[in-house]
Amino acid sequence: MSKPLPNSIYARDVEYLLHAATNARKHEETGPIVIDRGEGIHVFDDQGNKYIEAMAGLWSVAVGFGEKRLADAAYQQMLKLPYYHSFSSKSNEPAILLAERLVNMSPDKLSKVFFTNSGSEANDTVVKMVWYFNNARGKPNKKTFLARVNGYHGITMASASLTGLPVNHRDFDLPILPVKHLTCPHFWRFGLPGETEAEFTDRLAAELEQTILDAGPDTIAAFIGEPLMGAGGVLPPPAGYWTKVQEICRKYDILIVADEVINGFGRLGTMFACEYYGIEPDMLVVSKQITSSYQPLAAILFSDEIFQGIADNTAKIGTFGHGFTAGAHPVATAVGLENLDIIEERGLVAHAAEMGEILQRELRSRFTDHPLVGEVRGVGLIGAVELSADKATKQRFDPPGKAGAYLFARGHEHGVIIRAIGDQIAFCPPLIITEPEIMDMLDRFALALDETWAFVRGA
Repeated sequence: MSKPLPNSIYARDVEYLLHAATNARKHEETGPIVIDRGEGIHVFDDQGNKYIEAMAGLWSVAVGFGEKRLADAAYQQMLKLPYYHSFSSKSNEPAILLAERLVNMSPDKLSKVFFTNSGSEANDTVVKMVWYFNNARGKPNKKTFLARVNGYHGITMASASLTGLPVNHRDFDLPILPVKHLTCPHFWRFGLPGETEAEFTDRLAAELEQTILDAGPDTIAAFIGEPLMGAGGVLPPPAGYWTKVQEICRKYDILIVADEVINGFGRLGTMFACEYYGIEPDMLVVSKQITSSYQPLAAILFSDEIFQGIADNTAKIGTFGHGFTAGAHPVATAVGLENLDIIEERGLVAHAAEMGEILQRELRSRFTDHPLVGEVRGVGLIGAVELSADKATKQRFDPPGKAGAYLFARGHEHGVIIRAIGDQIAFCPPLIITEPEIMDMLDRFALALDETWAFVRGA
């Protein structure tokens, strides 16, 4: 790992930058790994070390690094119209075309689009839109959101309140919204002794309905959830979960918000995870793979019913008093259009389904019986290996994250960048990954895993 040498770029990083999701004091000691360039599924640091980017950056680089077509799309749009806003009835062609394309490729119920710059901004906007809509339709008490423990929806004040991860709340005085966090739908960790998966699903459905009844259905605005939970540890829901959630929400006039910031655009082997799980959302949030994160962009797709309520209220009060300077940015939306062209032309959704079967098979066959592994899970090209201090009892490490942090660091030494979510190790490679590259990625991971096993045993 790079060290903060005097007068070096590393020392300047330590002096001037505060890093996200980082122990700042530890960073002062170690310095950064400075990523210099990328090519395909690989990135290279400024010392020439080559890494398989097994997390596609942050769950996001669908078409791989160094894709010239996306650079060209940005360049050409910058020459023509480098920036404009969407306030006061202004628009631009790439934003219009991308909105149309998103509506045509998404679940049938969704007919309108609002652009933001990140998934966090999008989910923050979802809260405001839902409140605005309910005020407009004469239901001002319908303000509380239902979310889940371990769910991740962003880091703004509103979206971090929806997030169900303690590290995103602690010492930020969050949550600030009226939000109720329900049991995490992870059967292996939260199922009761002797409980079947079907019984677990029924218990979570009963908890959802009882929470609504206890609060009063007229106070519950929306249920927000990732179809497959990502940053909480790659947690596929139990069978039948989303069917029951939707039935209960429809019964009590509660909007369903599908957060596909990580799931969308092929990650599970379908264009959207809503298709995979049979979800019919009122609102759908996308980001990350919409541009392969070459440009900041996110979008909220929502139903005509919500649009009509919002539109009527803008006529009543004179405006929709919300928006971002860079919302519907012409360069970002132009890159989004080109990125979707690449995904479709190269058949990357079908490719992700094919490679996903290989990834899931190899993760399970190679690591399920490893003495350090409690569970292997995932769908498509997203997977996780959860480390456990005791396989039989599912015991967590003390302190939590001890093994995961060591494994994360050993991965770097073996040329693979994974993500440690506590002691859960996530994989989310670019959609372009091939079978030989999957094998190479897992070979490198296996070396790091074995070294971590020796570490936790004190060998």
